[in-house]
Amino acid sequence: MKKLLTILILLFSSLNLLAQNNDIEMADRLREDGKIYIVVICIVIILFGLLIYLFLLDKRLKLLEKKSDPKN
Repeated sequence: MKKLLTILILLFSSLNLLAQNNDIEMADRLREDGKIYIVVICIVIILFGLLIYLFLLDKRLKLLEKKSDPKN
């Protein structure tokens, strides 16, 4: 009974999502003005910076692990 109730709740909560309007006015306006590319470039730069930071952090951690390991 509990599973059936959970399934029904999830079903009815997802029906609300189907009734929403799929028009995204902000994205359409940015695409018309050509500014969407600036947004995409900013997101790519931020993600690229995070990846470089994580890569450098991983290198530093590996170096610290080698220094602290008594076996080496």
